[in-house]
Amino acid sequence: MARKKLDTRSIGLDIGLAFVKWLTGAENLHYGYWKGLEVTAANLRAAQEAYTDKLFALLPDRPVRILDIGGGAGETAKKLLALGHQVDIVVPSPFLAERCRENAQGARVHECTFEEFTGQGPFDVCLFSESFQYIPLDQSLPKCLGLLADGGEIVLADCFRSERFKPDATRATVGGGHAIANFRKALESLPLDVVSQEDITEHTAPSVEIEQGLFNVLGYGLTRVDQELQDKRPRVRWALSRLLRTVMSDRKRARLDQRLNQQTRNRTVFAEHNTYVMMRLRSRG
Repeated sequence: MARKKLDTRSIGLDIGLAFVKWLTGAENLHYGYWKGLEVTAANLRAAQEAYTDKLFALLPDRPVRILDIGGGAGETAKKLLALGHQVDIVVPSPFLAERCRENAQGARVHECTFEEFTGQGPFDVCLFSESFQYIPLDQSLPKCLGLLADGGEIVLADCFRSERFKPDATRATVGGGHAIANFRKALESLPLDVVSQEDITEHTAPSVEIEQGLFNVLGYGLTRVDQELQDKRPRVRWALSRLLRTVMSDRKRARLDQRLNQQTRNRTVFAEHNTYVMMRLRSRG
């Protein structure tokens, strides 16, 4: 029997959701919009709410039918429903799908990837809130065009790799997404008009420092345990160190150290390698 591959993406999303809910009381997985806010963990919820307000300003001011693609835990859909919109959610994680059913009662939840989605349109809006980067470029926008009503719109908020992005074989680079140049090229070939677009990289970048702070606290705890073992249980520490070297390559251990004990994931590095865009795209029919 073939070994099943671990779904590390879903695991990471589920863990992140649990932490954010503990910290803020809400199950939002997206970045915050930090303009005018002090960058502290205490302000994360306010920053995420400011992000949602900015995103919703791109939506029609009347009730419409919305396809929320990659709907997280359903927090965004819950707010859309409260505004009178009809909402379908596409989410691949069983855990997140269950949270969507709990949080966004009244929405139709499709537990699948967007590529596998077989629901029927027409939708007035296809919404991507930090989910666009997980879908191949040759499938995301073209599939939306087949689901939109005449004159329907795609509202997209996500991170892209900027022209300045440089991959590093050793150190992980904060951020992600499609190359912005490839996205723009794909957009030019489709019957979509750019109604509006805004680069909000500067005001979303501080979010990575909140996340990094959490990992640094965890790293500090592990370092203290390591020091205590080295002083009082050197043989146990040696055995654990040898086990770690056996199961993890030098590259993976270097990246783990970077994640836990360094501050390379910061707003400056994020802004250097990424472009965060909010935009409206309208179908030509």
